[in-house]
Amino acid sequence: MARVPVLTTAEAAPAAQANLAKVEKAFGTIPNMFAAVANSPAALQSMWGSFGAFSTGALGAALTEQIAVAVADTNDCAYCLAAHTALGQQAGLSPEELATAQRARAADPKTEALLQFAHSLVERRGKVDPQQLAGLRDLGWTDSQIVETIAQVGLNLFTNYINIALDVPVDFPEVPFQRG
Repeated sequence: MARVPVLTTAEAAPAAQANLAKVEKAFGTIPNMFAAVANSPAALQSMWGSFGAFSTGALGAALTEQIAVAVADTNDCAYCLAAHTALGQQAGLSPEELATAQRARAADPKTEALLQFAHSLVERRGKVDPQQLAGLRDLGWTDSQIVETIAQVGLNLFTNYINIALDVPVDFPEVPFQRG
């Protein structure tokens, strides 16, 4: 059971209702995470706005979901792992690609380097190794994509912490953790 109410649109403050309506339109339902975050209209606006901003970002849907599952697995966030695995499949990733991404791995060395960078950001709390940045650039990642990756990790930390701290019930098919 969540540690805060999982609100319906009718129960939410008027300031949260418009964003919940957008969430419902996008998903066909209101996932529990958004219903819990709706306890703070400002937090909901921030979260939903960030997802919207990244929907037109430089990384694309599939890579965004690979980053999300890598971060979720690193942080032991069952909710985000389940949600982003489902979203990753909708973005065209196979179950194998998503399970591999959980370990910050990929068949493509360029993608794997970016996933390793995202994992390192979480593990090292943002302390970036300049050689790792140089390696990303050598593989063809642009500064825009590197900055967006850092921002994606930040958004995923936000959602991971919401779901872990508030014990939000998982309403997506559950996925086992891959880290060893």
